[in-house]
Amino acid sequence: QVQLVESGGGLVQPGGSLRLSCAASGSIFGTYTMGWYQQAPWKQRELVASISNVGSTNYADSVKGRFTISRDHAKNTVYLQMNSLKSEDTAVYYCNFGFGPTITKVFGSWGQGTQVTVSS
Repeated sequence: QVQLVESGGGLVQPGGSLRLSCAASGSIFGTYTMGWYQQAPWKQRELVASISNVGSTNYADSVKGRFTISRDHAKNTVYLQMNSLKSEDTAVYYCNFGFGPTITKVFGSWGQGTQVTVSS
């Protein structure tokens, strides 16, 4: 089974930037849509960005214009560039994969996630 390892989180001030990385243990980008998920305290995990196997991207309204998802096939890694961060972006971020822009069903096991804290 494909393992997913997220990294790159940290503490950042409002308005700052972070780049998250998700390394996959197998070559899945050519088949699946990759997604980044956000789980804020006391909230359900929700998809905030996805990139299809052909490079089409989709974003939640809450992050549109601020976050950018990208991938590196050679490194089996998907990224989430997060700019203009807000306190409400504070959450644990996870990656996973499936089909379609909204990935209604994930096919990977959830990793440990990476914590993003936006605070002054």
